Amino acid sequence: MTSARRHKILLVDDEPDITTIIKRGLELENFDVDVFNDPTAALDEFVPKKYDLVLLDIRMPKMNGFELYRELLKRDDRIRVCFITAFEVYYDDFKRLFPAIEVSCFVHKPVSIAKLAEIIRRQLVGLVDKPKI
Repeated sequence: MTSARRHKILLVDDEPDITTIIKRGLELENFDVDVFNDPTAALDEFVPKKYDLVLLDIRMPKMNGFELYRELLKRDDRIRVCFITAFEVYYDDFKRLFPAIEVSCFVHKPVSIAKLAEIIRRQLVGLVDKPKI
C-alpha cells in the first residue's frame, strides 16, 4: 500500500510567532513545511525543485517578498508562490517587477489554517502525486 506524498511548502515570514502557528497548522493539514524568518537565509538555503509551493510575506526587512521571489525564480523557474500580507496587496508593484509572470495568489493575514490549506490545495491542483515504488 502506498500513501500520497506530502506536499512540501517553504514559508518565509519575519515574524516567528506567525511562522510557528502556520507551520504547526499546515503540518496537521498534511503538508511538510520548512520555515525561515530571514529572507536572505531562505535564499541561501533554498534547494531548487524541493518545494511544491512557496509562501512569502511581502513586507520583510533586508529583502521583501517580491525581491525574494525574483531571486528564487533565478534558481528554480517552476516555483509556485502565494504572497501573504497583513497589508494592502501591491499587485501593481508586482506587475512592474514581473510583467510577464501571472501570479494570482495573495493571502491576507490573519487567515485561518483551514482557509490557508484550502488556498494551497487550489494552487497545487494539477500537480500529480506519483506513487512511490
